[in-house]
Amino acid sequence: MSTAHQDILALLAEDVQGGVTTRSARVKWVIVADQSLGPGLVANATACLGAAVGAALPGLLGGEVVDGSGQSHAGLPWCGCPILGADAEKVRALHDKAVTREGIFVAGMSKHAQASRSYEEYAETLGSTPAEELSYYAISLVGPRNKIDKLVGGLPLLR
Repeated sequence: MSTAHQDILALLAEDVQGGVTTRSARVKWVIVADQSLGPGLVANATACLGAAVGAALPGLLGGEVVDGSGQSHAGLPWCGCPILGADAEKVRALHDKAVTREGIFVAGMSKHAQASRSYEEYAETLGSTPAEELSYYAISLVGPRNKIDKLVGGLPLLR
């Protein structure tokens, strides 16, 4: 497990135990999507990134909740996850900047991922593509609120 994962997990454990609100949590999770994409591509990219983050940082998910009728509902992210919009160049620039920052978890949904028909094909294509040639449909960032805010400050909610 990377140091970034350990740092974020420690923040998550403290915030979950304190029952903090989404605005006062010290950890922040955002997804930034290329706003020029169609809704289907954005929905797919954000869903896949949510799954990747949930697997890597399970402390972001709240526990199972039971409604008034006794029916069980799966846990959702307790910290929220705004979906922000930017142009393709900005999404790429944010990715490149975020991966150099200590304590930030970064997951990216590249165009290669959505074009691949199997995970093996995706892995092979990604493995033969230099990092500087990747383009991202969306990225997911998780880390200390102040660091995430510095990266994405001023970006609008995706519409």
